[in-house]
Amino acid sequence: MISSIWMIVRRSLRQHALSTSITVFAAALACGLVMSVFVMANQARLAFAGQHMDFDAVLGARGSQTQLVLNTIFHLETSPGNIPYTMYKTVKENRLVKRAIPYAVGDNYRGFRIVGTTSEIFAEDSGFGFRIAGKGIPFSDDKTHAVIGSEVARSEGLKLGDMFHPYHGLSFNEQLKHSEQYFVVGILEPTNSPNDRAIWIPLEGIWRMGGHFNNAQGAMVEAQPGVPLDDADLEVSAVLLKFHSPISGKMLGDQINQQGDVATLAWPIATVVAQLFHKLGWMHQVLKIVAYLVVVVAGGGLLASVYNTMNERRREFAILRALGARRTTVFSTILLESSTIAGLGAILGFAIYALIMGVGAYYVRESVGVHLTVFEFDPIMYWAPLGMLVVGAIAGILPAYNAYGTDVADTLSRTS
Repeated sequence: MISSIWMIVRRSLRQHALSTSITVFAAALACGLVMSVFVMANQARLAFAGQHMDFDAVLGARGSQTQLVLNTIFHLETSPGNIPYTMYKTVKENRLVKRAIPYAVGDNYRGFRIVGTTSEIFAEDSGFGFRIAGKGIPFSDDKTHAVIGSEVARSEGLKLGDMFHPYHGLSFNEQLKHSEQYFVVGILEPTNSPNDRAIWIPLEGIWRMGGHFNNAQGAMVEAQPGVPLDDADLEVSAVLLKFHSPISGKMLGDQINQQGDVATLAWPIATVVAQLFHKLGWMHQVLKIVAYLVVVVAGGGLLASVYNTMNERRREFAILRALGARRTTVFSTILLESSTIAGLGAILGFAIYALIMGVGAYYVRESVGVHLTVFEFDPIMYWAPLGMLVVGAIAGILPAYNAYGTDVADTLSRTS
């Protein structure tokens, strides 16, 4: 009996190949879109939440904590401003602080952020987990040295010993090229993080770059060749901090955020990132609603496709009934056909998912340096195909009921 039902279903699918193909594609699009929305949202949340490394907080200019974290950790947005270099030195010596690494930003190389910092960032216990590929070495305090991320090396074809000119600002503009040249002394192994798209140079390289001024004391001071820099004049964009304990972060946060008016302490970083995703939650909800609507449309299309074939198949079902087929057999045939179309769509949906995720992962990687894994398993990859099968079965109930109620004598007499 089952083989007979399956034979009828296959013949129907072949006879209505065009409408079946369109319906299968609609189901595949719905299934693939649902999987993509959930997987991309989950992976993005995990990827961003995991980028704080071994640091607890970011100290920067007075302003938005979210902007401070995005600019410092993810190399996005613009810096909210600068803080005095002396503040960094004071915080570094604070008994609450275990580790402090300064950042100075404001330049780029063909769109890749240039970050001025100290060689401490490459220490094994720095919290970054950086590894230098090949025979590279971390930069010394020589202001002309640079260590580049793996994505910078791949995209721009830079290798050890190459030289490059930085550009002023965070966006690439050929007219804003600096005269200084930097030597690539190290290339980082891939970290699958925004750091792959960054270039690291010594702080002094930023301070002495042409056209840069320090304003820590309220006067614009430009570094002069061969003249030592005065710490009181210097500024940094942010400081990454690691505390001895969680209570240390709260104590320093109270001192800076509640009692001071010069700087902002974004602490803890994970909470700031979570708040960012909470603010963007509406976007995820909208995408989910759109995906669900596509599923509903696909289900409606499936129902219409199967239902529209019923008029030309009434005689077929009437003959089956006349030959002894039960009403339940006819009902099961329609349900199986509808579920088969949905099942084929669910299978093809993985190809749609791979296409959407592949394109999305490429643009996310190129834009922010966060890597999304296309074929990493997510529970939605199990539930979405099953859900599509359920939608297919539900869509087949109405036409199956219609076929179930076919009057054999009336149908054969009208079509004879």
